Amino acid sequence: MKTNKNKKGRYAAGIILLAALCAFGIFITAKGLGKNKIGRAENIELGLDLAGGVSITYEVDGKNVSDKNIDDTVYKLQKRVEGYSTESEVYRQGKNRINIEIPGVTDANKILDELGQPGTLAFMVQDGKSMKTVLTGNNVKSAKAQTTEGDNGAKDYVVALEFDKKGTKAFADATKKNVGKPIYIIYDNQIISAPNVQTVITKGECSITGMESYEAAENLASSIRIGSLPVKLKELRSNVVSAKLGVDAIQTSVKAGAIGFALVCILMIALYYLPGVIACLALAIYVLMTLLALNGFNVTLTLPGLAGIILGIGMAVDANVIIYSRIKEEVALGKNVGTAIKSGFHKAASAIIDGNVTTLIAVAVLWFKGTGTVKGFAQTLGMSVLISMFTALVISRFLVTAAYKFGLRSPKLYGKARALKERDFIGVSRRCMAAALLVIVVGLAFLPINKSKIGAPLNFDLEFSGGTSSTITFDKSVKVDDSLEKKVVSAYEKVSKSTSVQGQKVKANNQMVIKSVELNLSQRKQIESTMKKDFKAKSVATENISSTISNEMQRDAIVSVVIASICMLIYIAIRFKDVKFGASAIIALLNDVLIVFAAYSIGRLSVGGTFIACMLTIIGYSINSTIVIFDRIRENMQEADNTQLKGIVNKSIIQTLTRSINTSLTTFIMVFVLFIMGVSSIRQFALTLMVGVVCGAFSSVCITGPLWYFMKTGFKKQPAAAAIEEKTDVQNGQETASPKPKKKKKKKKKGIR
Repeated sequence: MKTNKNKKGRYAAGIILLAALCAFGIFITAKGLGKNKIGRAENIELGLDLAGGVSITYEVDGKNVSDKNIDDTVYKLQKRVEGYSTESEVYRQGKNRINIEIPGVTDANKILDELGQPGTLAFMVQDGKSMKTVLTGNNVKSAKAQTTEGDNGAKDYVVALEFDKKGTKAFADATKKNVGKPIYIIYDNQIISAPNVQTVITKGECSITGMESYEAAENLASSIRIGSLPVKLKELRSNVVSAKLGVDAIQTSVKAGAIGFALVCILMIALYYLPGVIACLALAIYVLMTLLALNGFNVTLTLPGLAGIILGIGMAVDANVIIYSRIKEEVALGKNVGTAIKSGFHKAASAIIDGNVTTLIAVAVLWFKGTGTVKGFAQTLGMSVLISMFTALVISRFLVTAAYKFGLRSPKLYGKARALKERDFIGVSRRCMAAALLVIVVGLAFLPINKSKIGAPLNFDLEFSGGTSSTITFDKSVKVDDSLEKKVVSAYEKVSKSTSVQGQKVKANNQMVIKSVELNLSQRKQIESTMKKDFKAKSVATENISSTISNEMQRDAIVSVVIASICMLIYIAIRFKDVKFGASAIIALLNDVLIVFAAYSIGRLSVGGTFIACMLTIIGYSINSTIVIFDRIRENMQEADNTQLKGIVNKSIIQTLTRSINTSLTTFIMVFVLFIMGVSSIRQFALTLMVGVVCGAFSSVCITGPLWYFMKTGFKKQPAAAAIEEKTDVQNGQETASPKPKKKKKKKKKGIR
């Protein structure tokens, strides 16, 4: 009795501690800590697609440009963009690219025009009432910060300069005439230093002394260097996002997440009773931990990232479904509830871990190969997977065990597995494979049809095709109709000197989206002026992507899928000690990818950056379902031999069928609500994910297991002795497996007809 009381006491203390931590987490999320409101949900850093602003990607154009020169250019651009917003960010990407993000601004063309001007550096002296240029940044060979030691042993921070031949002569003349007077160093029309000339300098080398710190010396040296850089910047991509669009995206996505969460909770309670209630509590803790993690790890939340979190809620249900389905099975086998809980968590752990690891493989590939919003999606999805594993395997287990310890022990509270009819999945698998193949063939057949109608096999977005897309918002007095579209398209054709301009009306927002070949900055400024002057446009938001970026996006999409598939194949082969498991899983995944590809082809859905995220998410999600079935096959094979393979596979699929349906249903609900309520830019993403969830469930149940069986048996029919049909009966707590009885042959009667 004392032991039971002690255990109850420990669990009571654990519940109180968990409740206190949740309350503290809710307080931090709602109010924040300290003056800066640390941890507050409203303070989560938003990407430009949610906050609004301008995003630009440059490529350093020049030969033999050193890392130092590029770093100096980053520094120069950072100083410049801070004038637009103190929250602006400039960072280096890869070997020779520079990204710029400026939140809160809308005039991309003006910013591009100003940033594109090289910084001017000049050494000037006072000549009467005016300033006279002595030399320019082109005459500076080097500028370095140095630390020297003075006569009294104190450190002196200086900037050492070296001039070219022309600069040496000019500087010698200037110092000779201005001893005791300052020489002004001016960068971008601002005086950054004015050292007094102490002596005539004739050898082309001098030092600027009296710097207060090494950092100050380095900053001055950097400003002098960047004013003389031979670096040219080539615009690869630019985009401007309306802040209103970002606010709408957040509001609709949060509403979609809340409604989807409520529907999933109702479904979980209806299916799993008390464990369903506990699953809802665990999911709520998952959401709270995700919000805290976004703040704690300073994650920049993007629109696809927001979708990743909502999708993560659906996927977080998966682990709970696996566990509670197992508990129901154990209860149905006649075990008491306490033993069923322990056994359920123990048997579900391997499937949960293996499934989530394969999803994390897809996330890792997205992270390393993706850029921008795709990387943001990978970050939030990966974070969601890790948190969901913790809440399922730790929080849920603790709460279920605590409920049992406090007397909630009736089997009726935990549900009971229903009896499932015997089905021959292997027998119908060939027809299922043929149906899937038909869909894939139809999707491929649409490629030449699309080519003839829209000029490309797929409806490539700018990220895959390159070009310029403009979203034109007109005054309310302007009627957005076919006549206006024709005139606007004509204006674009005139400026771009191309006949491949496409227009799309968005009457609900009084907007028009125009896609054309890539326009340079001058052409974009010209078209913006024309739209505002002749067509009463309130604003023209432009996205520009060069062919360099689009080609890389296409290549990364293919490489990402291949790398993820190979890594998953290796992992599954190692974990299941049978390469046939991995091979059948990859073939089924290829089926899923091609079916979703068919959806893009037949529906002419926009193929852009999120295409990669969509494909790899489907791969990770589908493999999750497949591993649950494989895990059950592996478990059942321990109690049978290879002569019973067909029965084992059919039995394993039947045992996991309820889990496969419930998990797919809960995930589908989350994505479906997002599709209904989300902004237009995320609806297509949600649509293809829904297709992926459905075909992933289909392939996991109808293709992967049977395909493994065919590989295992060499695609040959098993002999009669081996072809044992398993009959699974999960009734009254009994599970039996027996050979299918043979029908007796009736004797033919002799006669004359």
